[in-house]
Amino acid sequence: MSTATQVDTTTQARAALGYQIHSIGQFNFQRDEYFAHIKYPGGSHIIPIDNFLRSLMRDVAWGFFYGTVNFDTVFGTINHYGTVDMFIGLLNEAYRTSNQHYVETFDSKDLKRVFEGMLDDWTNEGFDPFAAPDETGVPFGRKHGNNKRAITRERMVAKRMTGLPGDLPLRSDAAGQPINRQFTDVPQDAPEVHAEPGFEKEVHAFNAFAYVSRSDVTWNPSVLSCVDDSQFCATTEEHILPITHGNDRVEWFIQATDEIIWDIEDGKTGRPRAKVVMKAGDVAAMPADIRHRGYSPKRSILIVWENNDGSLPKRYSSGELKPYPVEF
Repeated sequence: MSTATQVDTTTQARAALGYQIHSIGQFNFQRDEYFAHIKYPGGSHIIPIDNFLRSLMRDVAWGFFYGTVNFDTVFGTINHYGTVDMFIGLLNEAYRTSNQHYVETFDSKDLKRVFEGMLDDWTNEGFDPFAAPDETGVPFGRKHGNNKRAITRERMVAKRMTGLPGDLPLRSDAAGQPINRQFTDVPQDAPEVHAEPGFEKEVHAFNAFAYVSRSDVTWNPSVLSCVDDSQFCATTEEHILPITHGNDRVEWFIQATDEIIWDIEDGKTGRPRAKVVMKAGDVAAMPADIRHRGYSPKRSILIVWENNDGSLPKRYSSGELKPYPVEF
């Protein structure tokens, strides 16, 4: 049997499982019961489908995020804020050394549309790629149903400070969301507010920890406050960060509860650089030239401080700014 015939037979067998084939440029995506298969000029790459869908969910929801989203050590995307590089091996030392890497650049909206279609098609009924493993079904097997509700979640956006009249659709009790099973130890008491007469509708406070303890997603930063380019983002973390995030600016982490262990690697080569164990109260700066992946044994609350200044990627990559925030 020729190689061409073998490939065609394999593709037909995967199609018989009920999943569509998705393509953009010279990239071709297929899935079977257990794996995502990525074909590109020069070869193919395979990723377990649960890891792939969890990574894909975040790449779509984050709009390709700040910098690099590595699905694994080989495949990923780099955000140029208007265009996106999709690559095989670009940030893998072995691929680069042997000139086996491959990159294509797409308009962000075009790649996002393909990713959204693939996420919708490949996510089966009962599986939520945004949830912790213990809170969702399994993604394996033949095509059966869908979970549009989970993959099309929209961020709730307050019109003004949460809890004040007119902040709709939010309230300080997260619109009735239950407290997550692993956050039963998070205090839920509300702060007391003593406003001057006439300012009762202008002054408010709420328990941010209690608010975040009701989140039904993991590893998904949500903006708590935004002042100019300064964004304070709260996120709940459990199990493993599906992607390895490569920074294009300095990123500050504040561990609010429990513990996260971070593997820190060189951003371009993937060489190990550090292991950081953050416990409640710890603060760390993630430099602009690294990639990181976190492990949270118990669901934890992490505050991520982002600088949304669009000039930063170029200033860091050019060497104008050093990759770390301070010298000791």
